Amino acid sequence: MRNHTTKGAVHPNSRRRAISLAVASACLSLSSAYAQEAVKAADAPPAEQTVVVTGIRASMQSTLNLKRNSDGIVDGIVADDIGKFPDTNLAESLQRISGVSIDRSNGEGQKVTVRGVGPDLNMVLLNGRQMPTSNLGDLSGRAFDFSNLASEAISQIQVYKTSRADTPPGGIGATVNIMTARPFDNPGMHSSVGVKGVYDTSNNHLPDADKASTSLTPEISGIYSNTSADGRWGVAISGSYQKRNLGVNTAGIPNGWRGPFTGDENNWGTIPQAGQPGYSDITNRPKPGDVYSVPQNISYFMKGMQRQRTNGQLALQFKPTTDLTTTLDYTYSENKIQTRSHELSAWFNLGPSVSKWTDGPIASPIYYQENVTAQDIAMNGGDYATKSTNKSLGFNAVWKATPSLKVVFDAHSSSAVSQKDSPFGSANDLATVSFSRGNTGVDFTHEMPVLSIQGANFTAAPMQVSGSWFQDGYQKMTIDQGQASASLKLMEASNLNFGLAVTNVKNRSAFQQVQSDSWGGATKASDYPQSLFQADDLRKYFGKMDGVNDPNLFNQIHTFNFAAVRQVASDTTGKPALYMPSLDNPDYDRRTTEKSKSAFVQLVTEWDTAIPIHTGIGARFEKTDVLSTALSQTPSEVRWVSQNEFPITFAGKAFTSQTGSYHNLLPSLDIDADLRSDFKVRASYGETIGRPRYDQIQGGTTIGATASVNGDSASTGNPALKPVKSKNLDLSAEWYYDKRSLVSLGLFEKKLTNYAGQSVTDVPQANLHTPVGGKYWNAALGAGCIVTDTACIRNYIFKNFNGQPGVVRGPDNEKGEITGVITGQPSDPAIKFQTTSYVNAQDANLHGAEINWQHMFGNSGFGIQANYTYVKSGLAFNNASKGDQFALVGLSNSANLVGIYEDDKWSVRAAYNWRGQFLSSTTDLAGANPQYVEPYGQVDVNVGYAYNKNLSFQLEAINLTDQLQRVHGRTDMMVLSLAQSGPRYMLSARYKF
Repeated sequence: MRNHTTKGAVHPNSRRRAISLAVASACLSLSSAYAQEAVKAADAPPAEQTVVVTGIRASMQSTLNLKRNSDGIVDGIVADDIGKFPDTNLAESLQRISGVSIDRSNGEGQKVTVRGVGPDLNMVLLNGRQMPTSNLGDLSGRAFDFSNLASEAISQIQVYKTSRADTPPGGIGATVNIMTARPFDNPGMHSSVGVKGVYDTSNNHLPDADKASTSLTPEISGIYSNTSADGRWGVAISGSYQKRNLGVNTAGIPNGWRGPFTGDENNWGTIPQAGQPGYSDITNRPKPGDVYSVPQNISYFMKGMQRQRTNGQLALQFKPTTDLTTTLDYTYSENKIQTRSHELSAWFNLGPSVSKWTDGPIASPIYYQENVTAQDIAMNGGDYATKSTNKSLGFNAVWKATPSLKVVFDAHSSSAVSQKDSPFGSANDLATVSFSRGNTGVDFTHEMPVLSIQGANFTAAPMQVSGSWFQDGYQKMTIDQGQASASLKLMEASNLNFGLAVTNVKNRSAFQQVQSDSWGGATKASDYPQSLFQADDLRKYFGKMDGVNDPNLFNQIHTFNFAAVRQVASDTTGKPALYMPSLDNPDYDRRTTEKSKSAFVQLVTEWDTAIPIHTGIGARFEKTDVLSTALSQTPSEVRWVSQNEFPITFAGKAFTSQTGSYHNLLPSLDIDADLRSDFKVRASYGETIGRPRYDQIQGGTTIGATASVNGDSASTGNPALKPVKSKNLDLSAEWYYDKRSLVSLGLFEKKLTNYAGQSVTDVPQANLHTPVGGKYWNAALGAGCIVTDTACIRNYIFKNFNGQPGVVRGPDNEKGEITGVITGQPSDPAIKFQTTSYVNAQDANLHGAEINWQHMFGNSGFGIQANYTYVKSGLAFNNASKGDQFALVGLSNSANLVGIYEDDKWSVRAAYNWRGQFLSSTTDLAGANPQYVEPYGQVDVNVGYAYNKNLSFQLEAINLTDQLQRVHGRTDMMVLSLAQSGPRYMLSARYKF
């Protein structure tokens, strides 16, 4: 083994230098210009041959250098790409990369799925450090919320699609490394400031009670970077502030589809069966073997949001000697969102119905109507605010101990916190109603469901408050991590890389909901002045949706000032605690600590063979100890209060803990060969893990409030749960037929084991006793009662043992039945809890392919980028099957098509991003029913103009074609949600000093 003079177009020892150059060229658009100046100063060709490439073309070249010179399969975006794309945050930038898809929330990218692997199983790093995450929408998840991070001042994003021994495990889909600007990457003084006006059309399509006062909001960003003349000191500081006012309007069945049932079932929740009212009103009734579901409710939901996002980074670098470089950096982000909403909804009570159905075997309603009188027309409202804060303080030292040994030490302390930012809580719903709803139907033949209501009369039945719920959620994750690594040069063509790491992750989530269940009316309608409510037309807020012009659509809504109506309800009921949540007494409080120790070793070698070959073989050992503590209610006694009800009495709450531990040895192998100077092939094998969700490993036990003759139900996590493990095989071929052009094909296969499945076991509770099977119970059986006749047993006990320990007889009711309470005694049997927990029980395979094409048409300034990703797994949801199922979520095909043009003054990009249909969940709020997000494509455009070398302007448009996003259940007709937001336009100016 020895070095050779050339390896295609890149010298083998320049592999890392080329990556460093790509990073340097990524530090905002300033970097490209400086890199060109440095190259010219070092070795300038004759003036007539000089070609200075900056902007889009420079970033395309840097991206190709990153991909070409990396170990394993790596894709990325450099700063000019991020700055040029009209993206709101880093998730929307990442979607341009092949194999990366995003989950959208409120019309904006939030989480990423890579190669069909969902957000919880992708690892996010900041400058090589594991990042914490928090999200009030999913208190138990691990998915990083990219909506907290703006795309300004990020120098580069790297997406490692194959495993690496030197990175923290946890990314089965990919490990995403976000890199911030460092002053030594771009020596000298550079600074710029930008201002932007954001015009969000979605704010225009909201009721006055929910919309912000203006749709035009400001954004400002800036960066300053400087190094001392002697190159020993450097500082880089950047910051951005963005305000955005937006709205999202959604129609659908948000609380899910009740079922599934089969056509011959006869129980609560099904359509009328033979002998029941309404049996003859069913058209094309589902057959006995057909599976069908009925809607839980229908809703038209208008939500207005005002967001303020602040990001800042500071990096200080000091080089006391030429062999030692130290970096101290701090990253901060804050994302505040205030939400106001109104909703028109109708709940179905599963009474006599009229319906028309599609053919089976999966039948869905074409039309569904329930015949009711004087039911509620719900006009709900919400007003709440949240705040998410991310902080990261890190220190890094790189010491070149000898010419052949480099040592790196890195440590950081980071946190992510999400919490309420309003006294009204982190989410709420105040229901106002008119009790005048008659027969209520829904037409499902349109893109959106069309609600019709008979008999509505807001004069005879004025608006009033009924029930409500107010929530207070909190999540905090902290990560303290220390990493030490070294690279030892062996001979001339090999490096031995090795290191150690210690990571301490703490995650806490707490939640409380206070609820008024007075859905029949909290007080009288006369308590609420009708001047509190404003009548409005529903139709104008859903103008993009097919079905909005149906003449049968119920069109009247009432909006209201949330604070004023809430105050009247609080004062009138005299129960203010029901309208003000607080975590002083949380419903649950879960705290989990994961302590990991790891070590890795990797040998990287260049082989001097006829075909230049580069190999990297390594392994990482990781051991994790888990301590999970949860606040649980302490049961004290079982009381038999009626024929079939055994409510549990709780004596308070206490923290209980459980522990677990696991370890993994994760090998990796990377091979790449330059078949020609412009053609490279790669093969990689590696094993990776994805840690369980926090609800799956929670400590403590949640106990059902009411038991039965057969015992009670309970649920608990399993801290000993092992992580999902994936064995990954990757192959790729890459043709770099020009310095800024590429065609590549990648194939991948993942074999995943240890997915968590649910288990149910009977667990006796030694200190909690049930009257069932006790002394009094057995005496009743001995007197002739049978086990199934609990009324007989209760009557016998009250007649013969009243006044004995645990027996308190009450008065007889109108049916002549004896009432009273029978409490379990220490001599009675211990009650059994049917306890649901998690075990490692599921396996899955997925495979796919990625194809990329990037091409610049000579010096014309025109170029194109295109990619397509195909993902397939046999573990899909069976829509014709009832009951719980395990299926891979997030699997979808995806594609990008980007056209570009650039010259000395103008730069233009038009980007189309598409994601195919995917399963987002195996359950909805009503039960074991799937949720499929339908195919979605979005067009974004960016036009830039350089007025001179210092001043430039940009015009951007997001969602230019105003696309809708739709989610359905077992069939396309079983709509769950149809959401519209609107295009967003931005005009900005940036000045470079």
